[in-house]
Amino acid sequence: MRLKEGSFLWYLYLDKTYCLLSVRNVKALMEYFHLLDVHGKNTLNDVLFYHFLHHVTDLKKREINLVFDMLDWNAVGEIGFEQFYVLVCILLAHQNHLEERFMYRHSRTVFGLLDLEGDQKISPENFEMYRFLFNIQKQELKDLFCDFDITGDRRLNYQEFKLYTIVRINKLQKRKEKTENAEREKKSLLIKKMSHQVHAS
Repeated sequence: MRLKEGSFLWYLYLDKTYCLLSVRNVKALMEYFHLLDVHGKNTLNDVLFYHFLHHVTDLKKREINLVFDMLDWNAVGEIGFEQFYVLVCILLAHQNHLEERFMYRHSRTVFGLLDLEGDQKISPENFEMYRFLFNIQKQELKDLFCDFDITGDRRLNYQEFKLYTIVRINKLQKRKEKTENAEREKKSLLIKKMSHQVHAS
């Protein structure tokens, strides 16, 4: 999944630490939402929602319908600005490779979205349906339920899901530190090499 270059969302900035929009960006997004809301009901129905996502992303129709069903918490056939805002943050997190951080920072919200039955549990099937939003590979999803399903009921409760997000963000942090250390070492070796060349000449 990717955002289409030049679309409105392309110009919004997502804070890298908290994965939220600035107040100014929220105001701009609200104006945009009201422009999309051609019926003036402060909601978007499935048709308006489809045209919006089709315009700003490369998602297929089936995926757009899945996202709409996920956000339509009350099954009323419409979504409000709150759900729209959450979706935009997810899209921007994906675009900026901040999926792990978003899931960690907003674990309760993400858990609520994936808990489609409303029984405080996430099934592997539900997670599989929406893994494209959070850039989770099939094998990683298998490992997730194998490693974090502590109760052994083949579903994740909130504590198990939260633990997964903590472990995932820690792994990301370690990978980042490893890359930064390798870059520093490479830079240091380059400086030494240049220094030797200067002295040699």
